[in-house]
Amino acid sequence: MGSRFNQRDQKRKVNKIYNIAITIVSILIVIVAVTIFLSDGGTESKKATTEQKQIADKQGKVVDKPAGKEEETDPGKEVAEEDSKATEEDGKATEEDTEEKSEDGTDPEKAGDAKLVEVEGSGDGNVAATYTSEGWKPVGTEQSGEHTTSFQKGSVDWNEMSKAIALGAGIDEGSMRLWWLQNGGSPNTAIGTVSEGNSPKTFRVHIEWVDGSGWKPVKVEELKTNDKR
Repeated sequence: MGSRFNQRDQKRKVNKIYNIAITIVSILIVIVAVTIFLSDGGTESKKATTEQKQIADKQGKVVDKPAGKEEETDPGKEVAEEDSKATEEDGKATEEDTEEKSEDGTDPEKAGDAKLVEVEGSGDGNVAATYTSEGWKPVGTEQSGEHTTSFQKGSVDWNEMSKAIALGAGIDEGSMRLWWLQNGGSPNTAIGTVSEGNSPKTFRVHIEWVDGSGWKPVKVEELKTNDKR
């Protein structure tokens, strides 16, 4: 009887071990299954996120530049480009005009409204170039009756001679410096040596009197050095 009891007790222990083993195996199976499921779910989620991002990028590109739709133009940009082209054309035209004047013998720096033509000089070694112009006109006069040249500084005749000399030199009368004014060899002619302020560029301007109209420049000599300084 004791032997039979021992057998039953041993069988219970074995069954208990089997049950524990089965429980452990079941738990492991559940853990593995859950791990696999979570892993698959994360991969699918990542893949879905990536696909959504790609779709969004594609949609963004389509919105930025729809297929078959022309790009909208910026009127302000077109106007700016047209103004730039017009400015460039005006600049080219100015350069061409300057080149034409230089080829014709005109000094662009002194021409002003009158077209200067270079002519043969007097042979003076201090003269770099000699110019004349058909565009020079008398500067007008306040004097009446018989004209008498006056070299008195500040007189009406002196002031009108200065105006004619400034015209010939192409210098604004307000910034012109008169270094010397003398008789030109006859009662109705005069010669003035001038520069713009203290500029080293000096001109010797020949003027003559026109009855009823005043003084007018007839010849301009560009000097190498200022011989009246």
